[in-house]
Amino acid sequence: MGLVGLGMAVTPHAEAYRDLANRVTVAAAFAPSEARRRAFAERFGFPVVDTLEAILDDPTIAAVGLQTPPNTHLDLVCRCAAAGKHVLLEKPLEIDTERAAATVAACEAAGVTLGVMLQHRFRPSGLELRRLLNAGALGAVTGGQVSILNWRPQAYYDEPGRGEKGRDGGGVLLTQGIHTLDLLTACLGLPEAVHGLHRTTPVHVMETEDLAGAVMRYPNGAIVTLTATTAAYPGFPERITLFCEKGTADLVGTTLRVRYLDGREETFGEAIGAGGTGADPMAFPSDYHRALIADFVEAIREGRPPAVTGQDALEAHRLIDRILAG
Repeated sequence: MGLVGLGMAVTPHAEAYRDLANRVTVAAAFAPSEARRRAFAERFGFPVVDTLEAILDDPTIAAVGLQTPPNTHLDLVCRCAAAGKHVLLEKPLEIDTERAAATVAACEAAGVTLGVMLQHRFRPSGLELRRLLNAGALGAVTGGQVSILNWRPQAYYDEPGRGEKGRDGGGVLLTQGIHTLDLLTACLGLPEAVHGLHRTTPVHVMETEDLAGAVMRYPNGAIVTLTATTAAYPGFPERITLFCEKGTADLVGTTLRVRYLDGREETFGEAIGAGGTGADPMAFPSDYHRALIADFVEAIREGRPPAVTGQDALEAHRLIDRILAG
């Protein structure tokens, strides 16, 4: 693997690669900033290079992990694909759905594997929720509620480009909420009707939305409501609650509790606190990054799609577009 982009988002990636040293080798890491390269090398011990070409031109590097700002993804993915490198891309795919689709298409045209870092799918509680739904253990979903109640202080948005359309593409939905919305689409698919609202609250000075809400109707008639914000102090675990024919599934952060109509109760997963939904966006373990990276590596070796493909990630982008459209 080669790693490109060594800012805040790289930490759980690097920790995961260090844990997976017997399965994948980080051969080189690059960032335009010399100081950032030096700090990364000192912290994690991986070799660094001073040009992107040193990674793209290295025939021993099979894949590239990109942890760069969203507005750089299309160009960098195209360059990686042209060099025959598989790509593991930090979310979101790009700053808008058109560019996101072009990013996915570039990898498909080049015949390289594209995986997307939407690691919530690898939380054991989320995996169990999908298993129960697919097995019919809960019966049909009749309704639900989704809460993405994050907190970010103004200092977070004072960083250059944060919350701006030109760099990030969007606010709470595309930057924070995409993880939960991706898991929701993995469970339920896309709704057939969406009524959304969004705004920027007085809590933040930023270009994009820090509060959004929606009512969504799914093809089977289920109605699910959504609230997403980065203005909910001090930040709370994300929550997906699904009301079903045979009981209720309540996924709170990393813990799933299922209450059946016949009186049975089941709990899966362990609580880890707010999990990065508070003032420190990196306050979460690297376990789920590690599981996704391990799957991506094995997918390349086995010649199969990874668990989270570019087409999968596009579904969350499409849902966000519909919420913002009102």
